[in-house]
Amino acid sequence: MKNSVTGLLRVLALALVVAVPLVSPTVASAASKAELNESSKRVLDNLLAREPAAKALYSKAVAVLVFPSITKAGFVVGGQYGEGVLWKGGKPIGYYNTAGASYGLQAGAQKYGYAMFFMKQKALNYLDSSQGFEVGVGPSVVVIDQGMAKSLTSTTVTEDVYAFIFGQQGLMAGVGIQGNKITKLNK
Repeated sequence: MKNSVTGLLRVLALALVVAVPLVSPTVASAASKAELNESSKRVLDNLLAREPAAKALYSKAVAVLVFPSITKAGFVVGGQYGEGVLWKGGKPIGYYNTAGASYGLQAGAQKYGYAMFFMKQKALNYLDSSQGFEVGVGPSVVVIDQGMAKSLTSTTVTEDVYAFIFGQQGLMAGVGIQGNKITKLNK
């Protein structure tokens, strides 16, 4: 019994060592404005070139928030962190981070990114007026999957925010953006 408790404590300690740096903006290494601008513009351009639904949304969007690289890792306890750029009219107008923590049956690590297309000014206003935009609270966010992308056109857009998850690499299942908190950075 003592060995199993000791083993569980070691596993939890390891999970915390992995998770805490990912969800703590002060611990995670931050990219410069120029690096963020370059990487987020590159992935946005790639997304628009290969996804007709993204291109249709982009033509109607008020702004697009792009997180080019988010790292997610965990073992029982997990976390994720990434930084991104808010684009409006083809220009960067703000910098944000996304962070989240989770607990449950999980093990592994992966990198991915996502782009959020803000379709209504009130949703964009909420991003800046809230003390952290919690995905799943406030404006409705719809994650676009392959099936939905085929039927989405600029005339069928009715939600506040649409999100595309891209570039999934790694061995962790269940990537989503529910439970993430997006906070403005002072860059």
